[in-house]
Amino acid sequence: MKVHAKHILVKTEQEASAIRFDLNQGKSFEEIAKEKSLCPSGKKGGDLGWFGRGQMVKEFESAAFSLSVGELSKPVKTQFGWHLIKVEEKK
Repeated sequence: MKVHAKHILVKTEQEASAIRFDLNQGKSFEEIAKEKSLCPSGKKGGDLGWFGRGQMVKEFESAAFSLSVGELSKPVKTQFGWHLIKVEEKK
């Protein structure tokens, strides 16, 4: 299976939780990613494109593959910081 996902990367769990709240209130994932994400993918609205198993760090991969299409993750901690992940498509 492959997943097409977007993410927002920030330094703290508190910041990730605040952003998740804003997203659940209807704010644009792409706009927030451009403004706040520490990952270079932020410039593309957080879009990571398609990836398969073994291409991302374990915690990120586990979260991404367990989400339904369109679902927003809870904050996920990796060695890079805290991520909010949204799955666009699966195949």
